[in-house]
Amino acid sequence: MIDSLSLPMVLALFVVAGLFIGVLGVRMTALADRLGDCTGLGEAVVGGVLLGLATSLSGVVVSVTAALDGRASLAFANGVGGIAAQTAFLVLADLMFRRANMEHAAAELASIVQAALLSLMLAVALLAATGPDIALWGVHPASVALVVIYGLGVRTTARVRQTPMWHPETTPETRTDTPDDEAGEGERLWLLLVQFAALAVMLGVAGWAISKAGGRLSDMLGISETTVGALMTAVTTSLPELITTLAAVRRGALQLALGGIIGGNTFDVLFLTVSDVAYRDGSLYHAVGRGDLFWLTIGLAMTAVLLLGLVVRERRGIAGIGFESVTVLGLYGLAILVQAMQ
Repeated sequence: MIDSLSLPMVLALFVVAGLFIGVLGVRMTALADRLGDCTGLGEAVVGGVLLGLATSLSGVVVSVTAALDGRASLAFANGVGGIAAQTAFLVLADLMFRRANMEHAAAELASIVQAALLSLMLAVALLAATGPDIALWGVHPASVALVVIYGLGVRTTARVRQTPMWHPETTPETRTDTPDDEAGEGERLWLLLVQFAALAVMLGVAGWAISKAGGRLSDMLGISETTVGALMTAVTTSLPELITTLAAVRRGALQLALGGIIGGNTFDVLFLTVSDVAYRDGSLYHAVGRGDLFWLTIGLAMTAVLLLGLVVRERRGIAGIGFESVTVLGLYGLAILVQAMQ
């Protein structure tokens, strides 16, 4: 049906679906914060796992739909481009939090573990794309490895928060995660989970519309699928991460803001796994071009810089933000420039 729409209608569909995705993100922030308090898991874990997963659902649907349509570059670039865009969103959050560098104030071991996990998963994807072209039933072994690594990483993240082997130094600017209410309200927790699941399903439906509209725009405007995936569908489906991050900072939930971005990025790597399964013309990793791998490398570099910032914890740098935010913004701007020149 979308293939028969005119260009103005396709653009309108893309914009409306994007706005719909963005609006849902506001409600999900409050729900995720409450879930972190009710379950006792904390903002960093809930933000890194539950909120990161839910706000990524629209992006998952985009990548899977594109892969089923045989659009390997769109599926791949949507996932890795979203990682780059969402990491850049942290710069906006850092600018909003004027008390200190946000990575300093949001000191949380779970976020450091999540960032290291994300770096490992991106490296595995890069190895798969640059290594031998192998596949079992059309699926590269690296896709299975990514799921295993993610599962073990989530388990490790929860464990280090419960029994950390070291703690970040507390300073006057450090913001701790203090639950708003007492945990153990079973019925209330059940209602929160139902609301959260309903919003996540609606995000998935909007993601399907974004994927179809994005693929159609690539055909009609003659824009490469890499450009559409990395800079259009990826940014649009990442709007929940942007909105939830900024809303979380305004609420003072810094660990939720940081954990939501890093956790969402970690889950976004699994886009490659599900896209590899959905893509039926062999291994997805060897059906993409150098431009797609460029965005994967940019995401890896930005994550490494963020991890350094979380460890160094500079209190205040240029424009009141840390060196990591300045570098991340520079890397993303460079990536956009390179993509525009191709």
